[in-house]
Amino acid sequence: MKITGTPEEQAAAQKRIVNRLKRAQGQLAGVIAAVESGGSCRDVVTQLAAVTSALDRAGFAIIATAMRDCVVEPDAARDAEDLTTEELEKLFLSLA
Repeated sequence: MKITGTPEEQAAAQKRIVNRLKRAQGQLAGVIAAVESGGSCRDVVTQLAAVTSALDRAGFAIIATAMRDCVVEPDAARDAEDLTTEELEKLFLSLA
């Protein structure tokens, strides 16, 4: 994923996204452990909901970054990934 902006902005955006994905990864490990150990249905579903939410937030952060890049630096963003407004909208709606 290519993020435009200053090097500091790029690093901060990437760090936020990676942190969300790592959080989801940890939560998913918790779901797997709960299922393997015979955890309660309530605990498994609660943890699974947390994983889903973390993944959704990561996806929205990625799309928000791409949208911001298209508004702030449309030529750089277009060259980086060749995403049209319609494609960004489709990606956004795929998470809804």
